[in-house]
Formats: sequence, structure tokens, C-alpha cells
Amino acid sequence: MKRSERAINGMKKRRRVETYTDYPRKRTFYDPEPDYTRPLYELAPDTRRRIHGRLRFLFGEKLANAYMPELERILKVHYAHKPPEMIEKEQDYDPIERFSEKDMILITYGDIVKGRQKTPLSTLHHFVNTYICDIINTLHILPFFPYSSDRGFAVVDFKLVDPELGSWADIREKKRRYDLMFDAVLNHVSSRSELFKEFLNGNARYLDFFIAYDSADDLTPDQRRKIFRPRTSDILTRFDTINGSKWVWTTFSEDQIDFNFRNPEVLLQVLDSLLFYVRNGADILRLDAVTYIWAEPGTESVNLPQTHEVVKLLRDVVDSVGSGVALVTETNMPHEKNISYFGDGCDEAHMVYNFALPALVLHTFYRGDSRAISRWAASIKPPSDMATFFNILDTHDGIGLMGAKEILSWEEVAFLIRTAGDRGAYISYKTAEDLTREPYEINSTWWSAINDDRDLTDMAGQVKRYVASRSIALVIQGVPGIYVHGFMGTANDHQRVDRTGVKRDVNRGFISSEDVARELADPNSKLSLLRFHSSRLYLVRTQQRAFHPRGLQKILLLSPDVFAVVRSSPEGKDHLLAITNVTDKQVSLDVPLSLAGAKERHWEDLLSEMPWEALKDNLKIVLEPYGILWLKPIRK
Repeated sequence: MKRSERAINGMKKRRRVETYTDYPRKRTFYDPEPDYTRPLYELAPDTRRRIHGRLRFLFGEKLANAYMPELERILKVHYAHKPPEMIEKEQDYDPIERFSEKDMILITYGDIVKGRQKTPLSTLHHFVNTYICDIINTLHILPFFPYSSDRGFAVVDFKLVDPELGSWADIREKKRRYDLMFDAVLNHVSSRSELFKEFLNGNARYLDFFIAYDSADDLTPDQRRKIFRPRTSDILTRFDTINGSKWVWTTFSEDQIDFNFRNPEVLLQVLDSLLFYVRNGADILRLDAVTYIWAEPGTESVNLPQTHEVVKLLRDVVDSVGSGVALVTETNMPHEKNISYFGDGCDEAHMVYNFALPALVLHTFYRGDSRAISRWAASIKPPSDMATFFNILDTHDGIGLMGAKEILSWEEVAFLIRTAGDRGAYISYKTAEDLTREPYEINSTWWSAINDDRDLTDMAGQVKRYVASRSIALVIQGVPGIYVHGFMGTANDHQRVDRTGVKRDVNRGFISSEDVARELADPNSKLSLLRFHSSRLYLVRTQQRAFHPRGLQKILLLSPDVFAVVRSSPEGKDHLLAITNVTDKQVSLDVPLSLAGAKERHWEDLLSEMPWEALKDNLKIVLEPYGILWLKPIRK
């Protein structure tokens, strides 16, 4: 049966949905000082053998033996900060329930919201509590450390909160209500950091902290050609040091100096910083650009066995002394290489960015054809119950193209680039192996990528199209994440790009809390329409056990016009049929109950609360343009 106009007009009168933040988990904090009167932490024998084996793989037997005691000391210090109630609580920790259907992550900069609170971080806290707290349970605050460039990713000091943003007290205040995701910028450090200054000053301890050459010619043209990089600048940057000119390895920019992970001291310093983050509130550690951390001239210097071994070692550490802390790898690579960071599902990342998803969703809505994304979604599955995908559409960087490189044809990628470009997007490039430029990412807000900003005639239709595109990331297996500008439906900020010359800044503008309040007061504004059409979607998502990351998914190839998936709870008791119309036309479907995941004749759309009835073992469905149905069987 079709939803009536009366039902649509009555959507505001629906019953209240209980949200995750109505019942926040009890927060337990680390002690600020270690307590050495309690028993010291001892690695389990099998864990110790495994970690020692990883050090041996990376550095050889002699260095593994030399540095293992220092690694154990770092773990003992960390563990001594744990209060007894935290240790007791960890006894009941179930790693397969680390993530659930209740998890939704908001990605944001610490200073992206402008308001009248005391600090930018407190302004952000107030904004999220006011407008988003009933939807998300986790905050990913992008690098909030002192920095010199790249909007936070050229870190000057890894253990300080940027005083321009606030303090560790601001971070801990957020921890009282939300889980927190911190950036672990492993690959590089700012050229203005004390670490790099000590290298320039000839401090013997830091001479091997970075990858440096006496001449630019020490890295041959053949070696340079093989290096995989997301930039077109030179891999080496010249610096004057106390020991003369040095050419230093800089993957991302002249201001971002790569660490030399072949030095065990670097690995131990990184490890110490990660555990410092855990003690200060990190529930999830985002391993930024982790695929580049191990450089080996003569290779691509990405995805090397040593890189995976470092991630495995970090996993061993957080699993042993930081129960419940999860690692998420940010590796913007072709899909198969990206998901290789799951390892065997138990020994590397707990969660992997699903970088193929954004480009595939964009392709789906540009073409009005779900076949490519449906085939791909039917083929993916996390390798274990302790691993899952991080499903994002937009990020602070842009819409990556590498994840879909081996899924979409070059002609299809070129179509994405042209269409997004026609809607005001910029394109960032990397250097290909033949030294030509290769498209790497689309720089655009998700709103402007999905809709043409120049068309202001049908705002309600654009909002429906936008929400439909975002619904895909909510229904497939994994944990959904949403960038704050994606939540707000922000259009491209071309003026900001004109001022800074940085393409990525098109999606990094500031949000005025006063402007948001004013726009929400107008029921016909874009933001009000967006909130009306999307809020129920987000709320219901966090309440349905069928959306648990461990729950099964079955992709239904019903029609190119729709993306359809059956989701089932891990226990197999709850089922949900999610269908999204990816076109601007009305679509009619017959869905056999044999495919729908349940045999009941009576169903309810969880979004509109309208009943649907199967006739002759078929659900006859009519979807409006860009319509969404989340159907659940009614058991009587």
C-alpha cells in the first residue's frame, strides 16, 4: 500500500524515539598520576612472545632484545594510571560488542563552530549538545594539537591541546557524554616541532628520527618513480642543518617531515603518545596516513609488510592494556589494499575507512543506477566479528577516488569528475608511476556534489535527494560517520578557497551557531527541511539491532532504480528491509517475501510508521522520487 498524504503531513506527530544518549554508559577516567603501590602490569607470555616477534621482524633480534624492556616499561606506566574500578570493568569487556547499532560518529574540527562560549572546544560542545546529541554517541575531533599547516595535520606538539582551541579540560568534559576519537598522526611531524629542530641542531638522539640524504641525487629517478604519493610535489625537501644541507623525506608537504620508523626509538615514542591519548579520553585512535609510515627506496613505500607489522604491534598493545580502545586505519587506497588493514580480522585494525563507498554512492546518484554499488556491496564482508567498516561519505579532505579505482572504470571515474566539476568541485591530483598527474580526490561538500548549487527552484526535492544519498551509508554493514558539514548540508565555500588557495578548504568553512539557530527558526529553510527529513533516519538507525555491525546483510538486486538490502541482527531474530530510490522518478516494485528476510504479511515502515501488507507473498512497493523505506515485519 502507498503512504497517504495525511500520513506524510503527520510525520511531526510521531512517537518519540529513545536515543542512545538518553542512557549514556558510565564513564570511568584514568587517574592523572600512576599508582605504583598496586601490582605492576605484566604482559601475558603469549602476548609478550607475539610483540617480541614483531619487533624482531621490524628491527632484527639484537634490537628487539634491546628495546623490549623499554616497551614493557611504557605499558607498566600506562597501566598504573588505571583505577581499580576500570580494571574491574574491563573484566566484562566483550570485544565483539565493541561496536553496535548505537554507534554513530560525528567528524569535526575543534574550532569549526563559532559562538559565544569560552573556548572553541566549549562552543563545539554546546553546539553538539544542542543540535546533534540525540543522533551521535562519538565525537571525532580532528587534530586539536598545536600545528603549523594542513589544518592541524602538521603537528608541532603531540601532547598539547592547541591553546587557541582550549585545554585538556575541554576534551575531558566531552568525554563525560561522548566516546572520543583522536587522530594519531603517525607518519610525520611539523618542521617547526622541537623534534625536528633538534635534528637541525645536530642532536645525536634525533639524527635518525627522520629520513635524510646528503644530496637530492641520493634518491634515484627510478626510486622516485616507484614511490606512491598523494601529492605532486617533490618527495625530498632541502633544509640547512648544523651538519650542512640535508634533503629530507616529505610525503605530504615541505612542512610535514616523515618519521623514520626503521629507528625503534621512533616507534616507542609513537606508542607512548598513543597511550597518552588513551589516558586522556581516546576510545578510538585514527591512524592517519598509516599506509605511508614505512619508507623503503626502490618500492612504492606504501602498504609494505613492515607497515602492517607496526599496525599489528599497536593492536597488540591496545588490546592488552587498553581494553575497548579501537584502531581505525585511514588508508585512502584501492579497495583491496585498503581492506588489507583488517589483517585476519583480529590482528590489525578494528575498523577500516570504507573509502570505496563515497565514489560509488556519487556514481549511483549521478547515473540513477544502483547496479555498480549493489554488486560491490554484495561482495564485501568484514573478516571477523571483531572488525567492521567505517562508512563515510564526506570527510574533512574530500571525496576520495582511489577506493573505487578498481571497481569503476576510468570512463566512469572521469564522468564523476566532470559532473562534480560542473557543480563547483575542485580536483586534487597525485603523481602516477609514469610521472603524469592522476585524479586523487574530489574537493567538495557532499551537498554540492549531490545537488547543483545554482538550482534554487526545488529545495525540498534537493533535500530528499541528499538524504537518500546519505541513507546508503546508514544501511550497509559497519559504523556510520558523518562530517559536520555533511550533517548541516553545507554548500561549497569558494570564497574560502579564493582566500587560502587550498582546494580542500571548500569543505572546511566555519559554522555560525547564531546563523544555525536563525535558519532553524524558519520551517522552510534548507536546514529545517534537512533536519525534518533526516533526523528520524538517524534516530531509528541507532535503535534497530538489525543494523548492528555484526548483523548480516543481503543485497537484493531488485531494480537498477533502487538500492535494497536486508539487514539481520547478529542473533538472527530481527530483520529489516531497507530500500532507497536512487532516481528522480516514482518506482514500483514487487518484493517476494522469500527475499525480504521474513515471511510475515504485515510490515511497518519505521520512518513513517505506516503499515504495509504483503499480497500473495509479495510486498508491492511504490517509492516516491528519492524515497526511502525501512520495513520491519510485525510479529503478532
